[in-house]
Amino acid sequence: MVMVTKRLIALSVGIAAAYFSVADTAVAQSGGCLLQRIAGTTRQVMRCADGVTITAEGGARFNIVDSNRDGRPDAVSLRNRAVLVDVDRTRRTEGFRVVTPQAIAAVRGTRWAVDVKNGTTSVFVVRGRVAVGRTASRPTVVLSVGEGVDVVQGSSEPLTVRRWPPARAAALLARLGQ
Repeated sequence: MVMVTKRLIALSVGIAAAYFSVADTAVAQSGGCLLQRIAGTTRQVMRCADGVTITAEGGARFNIVDSNRDGRPDAVSLRNRAVLVDVDRTRRTEGFRVVTPQAIAAVRGTRWAVDVKNGTTSVFVVRGRVAVGRTASRPTVVLSVGEGVDVVQGSSEPLTVRRWPPARAAALLARLGQ
């Protein structure tokens, strides 16, 4: 038990060190993931050996979550700004989630962006399908390519899936270097 606890502490310290680093090149590796800051930008990219890539907009406040404590991230807790998540289903068989104050977006293999600002979480699908709900126990909607949903804090209205206008999708993806 002590050995397992030490390993988890070392992993947590490694991920924290990666998260807070600001160099322009690859800066840290932990749990099979490499965190890198993109030169000339404020974006950060975390690439994991199991096929998960997370691109964070400059200034995004997020934490990597390893809820099953296997040494690999299985979720991102996002508080503000945007992340782009790419999950390669051929290398990652388990699901992956982005959890925000307003919503939970979950997939098995896809590429999607999540943006948190002004009490609203916006989710947009680039590839695949994403289930989005307010909490794990409430009904979800499923988004396909080109679709998005806005989850407003405190609202009890049903979630409405919409095809995003190209300009809105392009603006969000541009913030993430796409």
